[in-house]
Amino acid sequence: MKITYFVSALMLCASMSVSAQKKWDETPKGTFNLIKNQGGQTLGYSPTSGVKILTVNCLAFKDLNKNGKLDKFEDWRLPADQRAKDLSSKLSVEEIAGLMLYSAHQSIPARAGGYFAGTYNGKPFKAGETDPSDLTDQQKKFLKEDNLRHVLITTVQTPAIAAQWNNKLQAFCESVGFGIPANNSTDPRHGTRAKAEYDAASGGEISMWPNSLGMAATFDPTLVQKFGEIAATEYRALGITTALSPQVDIATEPRWARFNGTFGESPLLSAAMGQAYCDGFQTTKNSLTGWGAGSVNAMVKHWPGGGSGEGGRDAHYGSGKYAVYPGNNFNAHLIPFLQGAFKLKGKTQTASAVMPYYTISWNQDTKNKENVGNSYNKYLINDLLRTKYKYDGVVCTDWGITGEHKVLDQFLDGRSWGVENLSEVDRHYKILMNGVDQFGGNNDAKPIIEAYKKGVAEFGEAKMRARMEQSAVRLLKNIFRVGVFENPYLNPDETQSIVGKPAFMKAGYEAQLKSVVLLKNQKQTLPITSKKTVYVPKRFTPASRNFLGVETPASTDYPVSVDLVKKYYNVTDNADEADFALVFIQNPAATIGYNKDDLKAGGNGYFPISLQYGDYTATEAREKSIAGGDPLEKSNDRGYKNKSTKTANIADAQLVAETKAKMKGKPMIVSIFTSNPMIFSEIEKDASAILVNFGVQDQALFEIISGKTEPSALLPMQMPANMITVEKQAEDVPYDMIPHKDSEGNKYDFGFGMNWKGVIHDGRVTKFKK
Repeated sequence: MKITYFVSALMLCASMSVSAQKKWDETPKGTFNLIKNQGGQTLGYSPTSGVKILTVNCLAFKDLNKNGKLDKFEDWRLPADQRAKDLSSKLSVEEIAGLMLYSAHQSIPARAGGYFAGTYNGKPFKAGETDPSDLTDQQKKFLKEDNLRHVLITTVQTPAIAAQWNNKLQAFCESVGFGIPANNSTDPRHGTRAKAEYDAASGGEISMWPNSLGMAATFDPTLVQKFGEIAATEYRALGITTALSPQVDIATEPRWARFNGTFGESPLLSAAMGQAYCDGFQTTKNSLTGWGAGSVNAMVKHWPGGGSGEGGRDAHYGSGKYAVYPGNNFNAHLIPFLQGAFKLKGKTQTASAVMPYYTISWNQDTKNKENVGNSYNKYLINDLLRTKYKYDGVVCTDWGITGEHKVLDQFLDGRSWGVENLSEVDRHYKILMNGVDQFGGNNDAKPIIEAYKKGVAEFGEAKMRARMEQSAVRLLKNIFRVGVFENPYLNPDETQSIVGKPAFMKAGYEAQLKSVVLLKNQKQTLPITSKKTVYVPKRFTPASRNFLGVETPASTDYPVSVDLVKKYYNVTDNADEADFALVFIQNPAATIGYNKDDLKAGGNGYFPISLQYGDYTATEAREKSIAGGDPLEKSNDRGYKNKSTKTANIADAQLVAETKAKMKGKPMIVSIFTSNPMIFSEIEKDASAILVNFGVQDQALFEIISGKTEPSALLPMQMPANMITVEKQAEDVPYDMIPHKDSEGNKYDFGFGMNWKGVIHDGRVTKFKK
C-alpha cells in the first residue's frame, strides 16, 4: 500500500466504526504521555512541547515539526536511512551545523564553579534551593540558539535525577525546530570503588566492572559482550544513547598515560574485545536490523591508533602531540578497527561512530606528506578511513582540537596540533572537508557556519550543501536507529530499579574476580583459607594534583577497610603477632614527561617517563627525538637522554621492603593496582605472593586471597625487566621488551598468569599473541 503523508489520511479511521477507529492507546505518565501502537512503535511526547499526534492508517505518529502532516522522517515504519535523508533535506545549514556540535562536559547538576560549571537563571547551583534536574542556562542556549543535539554527560547526582533531567532536556528539544531529540553520551562510567563492599542488592549505583585492561586480562570476549549488554541497559535507563567507547588503541608503548583504557598490547585481543564490546552495546535483541530501543551507539576510538606516543608522552598535552612508528608497524594499529569494531558479528555490522586521536601520526601520510593531527589529516580520514576502508559512520573529533594552543603542559588547552597557524574557522573548514562529521567539545555553531560559507565561496553552494547533508544523514541515522525520535522519555522509578540492579551488580563483581592476575605464589603461599592473623601496614599517599588542577593533600592511612579485612582474618598492627602480611600498593606514578623548570635552566623541558619507583636516569634513551616541533618551542628535539626523574610514590616500594623486614621471614603478599606495565625488580624479590588488578573492589581480592575464588586471569601486556628495555623498544611494536624474570624463574610476559596449581597454560594466549 502506498503511504499517504497528508492530513486527509486522518479521515481514514474517522469513517470506520468506533471500535476500529484507531490502533493506539495514550496514557499520561506525569511529565510526558506514552502512546502504544498495536504492532508498532511506542511513542513518548511532552504535552507542553507543542507536538501533536497524527493518526494515519489508524496508527499514531508524532508531528515533530508541527506542520499538520506526516513527513517521512516522522514515519517510524520507514528505515532510518530514508528518514535521515528526508530530515536532512529539510534542515537549514544552521540546524545541520548544530548537529555537528558535540557539547563540552555536562555535569548533572552543574558545578557552582570551575570545570563543568553552569548557572540556573543566572545563579550557581545551591543545594536545597536549585532543582538538580533543571537545565542550565548554558544548556538552553546551546540547544536552542546553536541547535546542538549531542550532549556529553559526566557526573550525575542520582540515576533518578539523571532521568528527570533527561525528560526536561528532551521536552525542550521537542519544543523547538524539527523536534530532533538529544543524543546523550558518556565516557566509560562502570569503574569500581575499591573500598565499596559487594552487595548485590545495593541498587541505585551503576554496576561496577574492571576497567578495559581488567577485561582484557580475562581473555574472554563473551564476558565483554555481556558487559556491553548490561552497560547498554543501564545507559538507556539514564537516557544515554551513545558510548564514547571502546578504546581499542593497541597499547604498544608501556609508558602511555592512557594504557589503562585499552585492551592491552595485542592487536588480535584488542580486535576481539572491541568487536564484542560494540556488539553488546549496539544490539537490541529480537530486532530485524539489530537496532532499537535497547541499543547504544558505540563510538570506537582512537583512529588510527594513539598508543605509540614518542617516549610515552600523551597527546592531550602539546608536549606529547607526536605518535611515532620506529618499527614501521602502522598497519598493526588498524587491526582492532578493521578486524574488530568495523566487522561486527551482530546485525548492526559496524561501530556507528569513530573518534580519531589528537596525535600527529608522524610521517604516516604517504600521499600529502602532512604532519597534522589525525582529524586534520585528509589522507588518514578521507583516503584511508572513508575511501579505502569504506567507513560511512560518524567521524567525531576528539575534544577541543579546534581551540587555541597556549601551553605545552596543561590538560585544558586547545589541541590544534600541526595547524596552530590556522584560524579557528580554517581549522573547522579543513576538518569538514576531510570527511569528519562532528566537532567534539564545541558548543558554538558559528565557526562551522563560517566554514560552510568559505566552502561556498570556493566550491559553490550546491557542493557545500551536499557536504553538510552528508554529515547530517550520518548523524541523524544514529539518533533514529536507537528509537529516541519515537520515545526519548524515562520513568525515573524504573531507572532507579534498573541501574545497578542485583543481577547487574553480580555480573560486574564476577567479572572483577576473573580479572585479577596471580603473578607469584612462592611455596603456595596462597590461598590462606583459615582465619589467621594478618598485618596490613598503612600506606603513604603523596600530595597530588589531577588533570583538572584539583589538589589532594598527602595522607597516611589503611589502604583497605579494616572492617572488611576482619571478615576474613584477624587483624593486628604488630607484625610480630601476624602470621602473614598484606601490602597494598599502586604502580609507579609517572609524570607527563615535561617540566618547565628545565626550560629555565636552559634545557628543552623534556624528561623520561619512568615505570620504576626509584630515581631513574635515561642513559639508554635515543640521542634525539624522532618527531618534534611546536610554535611554543625553539627546538624540534624532544630528546631527554641522560636526564633524571623521580617517582612520586617511591614510598610504595619502601613499604614493601620495610614490611618484609618486619615480618622476619613470614609470608608477605603484595597486591598491586596498576594502570600500566611496571618494573617489578624493585619489589618482587621481597614478596611471597603477588596479585595484580586493574580496578576491582577490595573484596574481590580477599575472595581470591582466602581461596573462595581461584585466579584465572592473564597479563594483557608485558612487564618489562628494566627501563633499559623500555627505552630500547619501538613505541609502535607489541611484545618487543625483555620481560621481568622472577625468583621462581617465571617471566612476566604477555599472557602469563597463575592459578593454585601453578602457571596457566591454555589456548587463550596462542589465540591472541600474533
